[in-house]
Amino acid sequence: MYCKNCGSQIDDRAVVCPHCGVPVYDNYNTNQFAPYSKPAKEYNVLAILGFIFSILGTGSIIMGIAGLVCSIIGFKQAEKLHGHGKGLAIAGIVISIVAIVLQAVSIVLDIIDLSYIYTYDYNYYY
Repeated sequence: MYCKNCGSQIDDRAVVCPHCGVPVYDNYNTNQFAPYSKPAKEYNVLAILGFIFSILGTGSIIMGIAGLVCSIIGFKQAEKLHGHGKGLAIAGIVISIVAIVLQAVSIVLDIIDLSYIYTYDYNYYY
């Protein structure tokens, strides 16, 4: 007989495949093959993207907003994915909020600086 997992030829009385270690039968008393499936790796893609965008958001307010949105959605998806990516999503949310606030403060300070220059009309040309 042949292993259902790796396809190697094995003894008809084998309980597990000697090559890959997968059980041959679902029950030792029956001759039915056990459906073996490797556990699928679960990735929370939006949490990962949210974290990356939040890091990039320190230089751009648009990337910070994109990081915040992706991180929030990734946080909600973490419940469905058994907690995978929850930490990255939380980190992305925090970093995005800090980046957005810093960018907003920078914009406000630039506006104040420009209004100060135009208000007092300094003449730098002598």
